[in-house]
Amino acid sequence: MPAVQLLLLACLVWGVGARTAQFRKANDRSGRCQYTFSVASPNESSCPEQGQATSAIQDLQRDSSEQRAALESTEARLSSLEALLHRLTSGQAAAPWDTQEGLQRELELAYRDLVRDKSALEEEKRRLQAENGDLARRLESSSKEVARLRRGQCPQARSTSEDVPPGSKEVSKWNLENVDFQELKSELTEVPASRILKESPSGHPRSEEGGTGCGELIWVGEPVTLRTAETLTGKYGVWMRDPKAAYPYTQETTWRIDTVGTDVRQVFEYDLISQFLRGYPSKVHVLPRPLESTGAVVYQGSLYFQGEESRTVIRYELRTETLKAEKEIPGAGYHGQFPYSWGGYTDIDLAVDETGLWVIYSTEAAKGAIVLSKLNPENLELEQTWETNFRKQSVANAFIICGTLYTISSYSLPDATVNFAYDTGTGSSKALTVPFKNRYKYSSMIDYNPLEKKLFAWDNFNMVTYDIKLSQM
Repeated sequence: MPAVQLLLLACLVWGVGARTAQFRKANDRSGRCQYTFSVASPNESSCPEQGQATSAIQDLQRDSSEQRAALESTEARLSSLEALLHRLTSGQAAAPWDTQEGLQRELELAYRDLVRDKSALEEEKRRLQAENGDLARRLESSSKEVARLRRGQCPQARSTSEDVPPGSKEVSKWNLENVDFQELKSELTEVPASRILKESPSGHPRSEEGGTGCGELIWVGEPVTLRTAETLTGKYGVWMRDPKAAYPYTQETTWRIDTVGTDVRQVFEYDLISQFLRGYPSKVHVLPRPLESTGAVVYQGSLYFQGEESRTVIRYELRTETLKAEKEIPGAGYHGQFPYSWGGYTDIDLAVDETGLWVIYSTEAAKGAIVLSKLNPENLELEQTWETNFRKQSVANAFIICGTLYTISSYSLPDATVNFAYDTGTGSSKALTVPFKNRYKYSSMIDYNPLEKKLFAWDNFNMVTYDIKLSQM
């Protein structure tokens, strides 16, 4: 009996003596006694995040099987010891425990086993504490490295403004959590500004074939990523440059609109290509009326866009920040009646080519087929209209080059095609199979820039360009 008391007292002292250890005995729901031994971490005030704990989990999983076996063995011995104690105190005896001396010997053996297990567990505890310290040092080193990399890659994290381009606003002084400036948090760039600027005096590379003349589209190059938006509002949007820039704007001035959400009014303006690539806007326009979807364009100093939940096209002069004209497109579907196949309320899509300003849409009278009209850029009057023979909802997007409408087969397939062409000069259409890559598998905007002879696109948070080639006339 004294040996049993000594054993229980030793276990209790062991549990209490540890600084953060606890030893508890309680009955479970079935009435069976359970022993619980828990040890708090000496180095962590709370559990780390999943990404930080990955290496620790991998290290500790190697030891889980051995620890589980040791604990199960200890639990079995304690259960046996409790059964012996119960028999001894209740006066029950059964072979081979028929004498007090036999019980005493067995208890002493069990006690020695428990002491041995205790020593082994203490050794294991010291080893785990050493590993925990090493893990903490590695995590601290990794955190410092991440912080260093962020300081090197994020211009807004710098404490000085010496690298901010002239005319820009320093991003770090703005509230980046405010949705009004969500696109300032962005990633750069697969193409350095130096490469863009050196390819032509104006900073706008041109296609090698076709020059300034027109012809049929025969090739679309691989997408080149310029920027990647980080926030959800940049899932899809529209970005553009003016092919006929008017003072005070230049051929480098770039505009960008994130179109996810309601009441979309903000237009971000970048004076230089380098500012656009690095995420430093020169100005933020707030439109007097919200726009809808990704069909906006900039032409001759004005932004043209579809008004929210309407068939109205609006002209907004960027220099004076005023509305100059608006025009309802007769019978045009809007707000999900005749969108492109990807949706997004893309019922009315504006476009620019060598000949001027266009609008791509559909009507009930056309039974969902694509209709395109030439617009007067001053007053938005319809100058001429054509009706095609292919349905708007069967194509992913469309653009116009030299008066010919081209459509894209899919917005999500990595290997899509430019699949149809409609020539407004002859009124004829034809099927095409020009390869087109959706690198990021969600192209929500594709426009042609007749000055640069490139396609501009917005593909799943990414702003990209495509070189093109036209056949000789």
